[in-house]
Amino acid sequence: MLGRGLRACGARQLARHLHAYIYMSDPVSETRRLRPWARAGLLFAAALCSGPAWCSGQPIQPLGSIRAAAMDFVRAEMPSGDNDIVVTASRLDPRLRFVRCGGPLEAGLLTGTRLQAQASIAVGCHQGADWTVYVPVTIASRIHVWALKSPEVQGARLRADDVIAETRLVSGLAVGYVTDLAQLPRSTLRHPLPAGAVLMAQDLLPDFMVRQGEQVTLVAGAQGIQVRAAGVALQDGRYGTLIRVQNVSSSKVVQGVVETGRVVDVTP
Repeated sequence: MLGRGLRACGARQLARHLHAYIYMSDPVSETRRLRPWARAGLLFAAALCSGPAWCSGQPIQPLGSIRAAAMDFVRAEMPSGDNDIVVTASRLDPRLRFVRCGGPLEAGLLTGTRLQAQASIAVGCHQGADWTVYVPVTIASRIHVWALKSPEVQGARLRADDVIAETRLVSGLAVGYVTDLAQLPRSTLRHPLPAGAVLMAQDLLPDFMVRQGEQVTLVAGAQGIQVRAAGVALQDGRYGTLIRVQNVSSSKVVQGVVETGRVVDVTP
């Protein structure tokens, strides 16, 4: 009887429509297609719940609530207190129909995936109806960055007046951007950059702060207490990199992060 009802409502047309929707509306599908069984399950679940909603006049779940559930899930996964993250769910095709859920919608990531700049969030109902739809969501961050005023060549050593502060909306989470201009005097550009380019940490090549065989100061701190000791660098070290050093007193070899002034932080 359900099969006759679905045929009466044009199940084949709905399936074709949903098939096109999955491939045309989901930006993630450009790089990661859903497995065949997942696509088939989505089509079947959507057709199973949508047919009765169209034919028998059952209450329909507002599409806006489905998009909202997807965005709320993503926001809940973001670091607390970060108000500069912008989450946007793609518009769902208004012709889609799902039986109104008898309880709160459930949202989550596909098994084996993690949140990226573009992700598909599974939003489903399991109370009073049984359906799942995948909502494409994009994540962006509004951050303060430093952009070049003019083109710069490889090996250039930048100064504070070579860059200008800007606020931009960038894809994904705000990681890897240069935020501290104190990095500029002790770094050079790894490659040429055009005017307007936003400085990333990977664009800067830190200077060597210590050379193999040089005397260094080992620093270790915990609970507000700092201990210093004499050491010897066992390898060259750029600022911020991890190198092996030897404690002169104990002859023990440890690893530490190179800082300015031939200081190596060996805090465990």
